[in-house]
Amino acid sequence: MGMVTFVDETTAGGRADGWELEIAEERLALRELIRRRVFQEVAEYHAQRPEVFRGLVRPEGTESMLNGYALRTPRRIDPERQTELALKAFERNGFLVLVGDRQVTALDEEVDLPLGTEVTFLKLVALVGG
Repeated sequence: MGMVTFVDETTAGGRADGWELEIAEERLALRELIRRRVFQEVAEYHAQRPEVFRGLVRPEGTESMLNGYALRTPRRIDPERQTELALKAFERNGFLVLVGDRQVTALDEEVDLPLGTEVTFLKLVALVGG
């Protein structure tokens, strides 16, 4: 069993504090790694009930804010739906995933997760006027 650190970065140079998730397997498909990350984010949101959801992708019916997504009305977020949105965003190149220094390009690609692995989610920011 090992800890994997998730870090969010943007192409504009922003980098959020990393957070750890315990993963029992030494290898996982990227699809499953994204699913576990999203389920953890949703579980933490439900436990704390903040006004802002901080996650990989924007839940439906929310407004973008500097540090997350504001829910117009407090409600439960469906982790299955959030996972679906995240997988679609990956397929549309909404974000890239780096495991260590290597980019993972396919959802079904298996990645090695030795102890202390850092997984970076690089969110692509649209260029102004581009």
